[in-house]
Amino acid sequence: MNRRAFVTAALSSTLLTALPLRATGGETPAPFHHDQVVARARELAQQDYRPRQEVPQDWLDLSYDEYKAHRFRTKDAIWSKSDSSYNVDLFLPGLYFRHAVQVNTVQSGMTRPFGFDMSLFDRGEIAPPLSTTGPLGYSGLRLRTQLDQPNKKTEFCVFQGASYFRAIGVGQAYGLSARGLALKTGDPMGEEFPDFIEFWLEAPAPNQRSMVVHALMDSPSVTGAYRFTVTPGATTVMDVEAQLFAREDLDNAGLAPLTSMFLFDRTNRYRFDDFRPNVHDSDGLLIKNGNGEVLWRPLANPTHLQISSFMDENPRGFGLMQRSRHLQDFEDLEANYHRRPSLWVEPRGDWGKGSVTLVEIPADKEIYDNIVAYWRPRDTLPAGAELPLSYRLSWGEDPQMDLARVVDTAAGARIFGDPGRLMTVDFEAHPLLEGDPEEFEVHLSSPHVETSDGVLQRNPATGGLRLAFSFAPNAENHVELRLQLRRGGRSASEVWLYRWTA
Repeated sequence: MNRRAFVTAALSSTLLTALPLRATGGETPAPFHHDQVVARARELAQQDYRPRQEVPQDWLDLSYDEYKAHRFRTKDAIWSKSDSSYNVDLFLPGLYFRHAVQVNTVQSGMTRPFGFDMSLFDRGEIAPPLSTTGPLGYSGLRLRTQLDQPNKKTEFCVFQGASYFRAIGVGQAYGLSARGLALKTGDPMGEEFPDFIEFWLEAPAPNQRSMVVHALMDSPSVTGAYRFTVTPGATTVMDVEAQLFAREDLDNAGLAPLTSMFLFDRTNRYRFDDFRPNVHDSDGLLIKNGNGEVLWRPLANPTHLQISSFMDENPRGFGLMQRSRHLQDFEDLEANYHRRPSLWVEPRGDWGKGSVTLVEIPADKEIYDNIVAYWRPRDTLPAGAELPLSYRLSWGEDPQMDLARVVDTAAGARIFGDPGRLMTVDFEAHPLLEGDPEEFEVHLSSPHVETSDGVLQRNPATGGLRLAFSFAPNAENHVELRLQLRRGGRSASEVWLYRWTA
């Protein structure tokens, strides 16, 4: 399956009908501890990789509408007949999802597998009869709990497809995804997608706010054991603990990878005949590096694959942000792009030397996830090695950095004077930017071209500051730009980084 076909499936996952798992009744509960998942991953890594069987062909041949026509009865969700604070729905395999995963529940330290039960969902008129034998199971799971609506359990988190998962804060709409691990992203030989092949779900108590999900990962190059502690809210927080085991040398591994979509904004609007002014799940990469410097890199939809590396040691955080928060930014009443979450990664412990890596893939439609960001360690993880990993994921609004943020970047041809490009960068209204614009120092530079001095002025629409400047690309096919506002020698804004391409 190529990358674009797969991420299309991931984008569609929250629209799919769900199927609960029911215990078959014949299994004897067994003691469970996360160390058992770690031991399983370690043992798998010492064996040759064995591809899993695909579900029967008639399941794979379903059309999208036929797939959706199999309707899950939510009243039969996992723990729906108990006083647990969570219900769990499980998704059908088939169509884009070629493999089933094993799902287990854990109650009072004892685990029991659930068996596949076709009788727990209703078939619509167009739903064809399907095979009932073969490697059947479930393709993923969805978490529901009481959020902002009393006595109603609302969905907020989905694990489905390879090692993909995503979540939202209260009132938000699904957007970007995270993954357990990215391998060989942007590699000419193709990307490798590790799979979560088994889940263990710990049953929460009646008033418990967090839920714990364990996952076993397998792939030709690596195995892994994951533990997710998920806490929903205005910002949904996931504490992730993982142990990776390398089957082969891992020289292009992406830790804590994020996957999103960026089609266009005001920097490349001219390429798309579309009624909307912007189309994207995320509009920028935010980094707080090991030195405490805050970097903002607006995203691009390039005409050729481009990879950017931000060298660092022990990063404090990175993430893909959605800063466009008004309906008029998109004018889309269905996609609700203004309600898509930002996703911030906070490493725990010493991640050493490496780089925050941004991969931007050309895309012509919004159905493709064409943006990937992750931490790439500098050193290769050799075959047979183990790597412990711990980090926090926050799904919601931007993290607070105590510096003025960039809220918009626009670009176009310089209409008057010599040929060239005109850029405008808008900074939000912020206490650090109060006062006369002449009090601020503009630090604008490029290793490739000379830029104009620029004009810094108050933007009456936002209350913040806008810098307008120009440059002539000449023979350059790409130009790197860097900008920061300072006052009295101290940082007043984050650092804006931009790559212009011909």
